[in-house]
Formats: sequence, structure tokens, C-alpha cells
Amino acid sequence: MRYQPLIIIGAPRSGTNMLRDVLTALDGVSTWPCDEINYIWRHRNVRYPSDALPVERATPAVRAYVARRFDWVARRHDAEVVVEKTCANSLRVPFVDAVMPQARYLFIRRDGVDAVGSAMSRWKASLDIGYLAEKARFVPAMDLPYYGGRYIWSRLYRLFSSEQRVAFWGPRLDDMEALQREYSLAEVCAIQWQRCVDSAAAAFAGMPEQRWLEIGYEDFVRHPEQALERILGFLDRDVPKERQRAVVENVRSTSIGKGRAALDDATIRQLETLVGDTQRRYGYL
Repeated sequence: MRYQPLIIIGAPRSGTNMLRDVLTALDGVSTWPCDEINYIWRHRNVRYPSDALPVERATPAVRAYVARRFDWVARRHDAEVVVEKTCANSLRVPFVDAVMPQARYLFIRRDGVDAVGSAMSRWKASLDIGYLAEKARFVPAMDLPYYGGRYIWSRLYRLFSSEQRVAFWGPRLDDMEALQREYSLAEVCAIQWQRCVDSAAAAFAGMPEQRWLEIGYEDFVRHPEQALERILGFLDRDVPKERQRAVVENVRSTSIGKGRAALDDATIRQLETLVGDTQRRYGYL
């Protein structure tokens, strides 16, 4: 392998897109021409009931298929680093590492309540044909009927939902259907965030420190030049200072607090009780 796979791990609405876009603006760093490739990661496990794929599901056929997809990006762009960002990977870091053992990781985390306010808007978002078409290009042909059926069901569900939301969005938890029956949408988003963060943190705790780097979203957007320099040091990449400044010039901290502002005080208190342990661990509570 003549390139470095770099996998961004983070819960939904935690700055994963922003981080990917900054990195792929650098020379020699590339990714797929779509938002996420969960379809690729789940190939040959498409009917597994959640995104928390266990290590034993990383069969030789799965490893070979995913490696070919990474190779395709590297060849197409003559890339030295191939960046991948799929939020569902937060639930299955050991599986991902078994599939791509040469990978290094960036673990980005954000205030969970802030992330919830942002995630709720995605559950209720209207259909975006262009976004869907970009991702559909990377669905394995044999998996198209399965995903097509699920997508149609999710959109039909939105038509009859009292909350005007789709049937599912974001990483699929083991007990997602039960959670949606028991909790409000805000609480489901909070549990989704917590499971992603806790699962990833537990996996990285057992991984050599030189293979992963933790990044606070708030720290990155407030001090992007310093944060990028830290990442480049982790990757052993030498990038001129002027180029570093150029790729982060549009990074802003204005999204900090937007998710919280979309929630009322009672909901915020409820969520802080529900996921308070994880919030406190990272200094958000």
C-alpha cells in the first residue's frame, strides 16, 4: 500500500465533514466524491441489523472489497493519503481496524447537546436528490434492491410521522427501533451521540497512541491553524505555513451553540441528565 488510509471517527454533526474538507484541500490528500461510504463498509453485511458490526464480520472478502475501494481513490487522484469519513464507523472501530489494519485515525468529538440540536434537523430534512445520487454511485449493485426498499420506506414514514421525520437517520444502533418507541427524537439523537462517542473512545483506549489522535471540535474551529498543525504533526506531513492558513481560512466558530439554541431549556436539562456521564468526561457539563 503506497498511501496512508486516514479514517475520521466522530458522531453525527460533530465536525467530521469540516475536518475531511480541510484535509482534502491539501496536496496529495483525497477522498470519495460523496459524503459517506457506509454502503461500502457494509457490503456483504448489508442485512446485519445495526451498524455496530463485530470484528468477526470482517471476513477476507470484506477486507478485499473495501481495500479495492480505497485503492480506487488512491489511483484516481494519485493520493498519498486517502481520507474516509463515515459516522457509523464510530460504532465499529475494531471492525474497521480489522478491515484496514494500516489505517490511522482522527477522533473528533463535540458537545453532545449541541450535536443533538443539529442532528434533529437532519431527521426532518426534505429529500435532496443530488445528495442521494452522489452516494448511490457507490452502492454495490447487489445491494441496491435492499437499500432502495429501505429508503422508500423511510420517506413514506415521514409523510405520516407526527414529528415529520424519516424512519431512520444516522448510525443504526442495536436497539434503534425500541429506542424510538420509548424516547423522544431529541433523546434518541442524544443516545445515538453517546453510543458513538463511548464506543469509539473504548476502542481507542486499547489502541497504540501513535495510531490515533483526539480532536475537540470546539478547539478546532476556534484555533484552526494550531489544530491543523497538530494533525499534520501526527501524520508526519510537512505543509508550508501559508498553505495551512489557506485551507482553514473559511473555518468559523459560529456553529458553536447553534444546536443548543434550537432546543428549549427543559429539553437541554433532560438531555444533560440522559447523557451526562459522557458530557462530563469531556468537560461539556
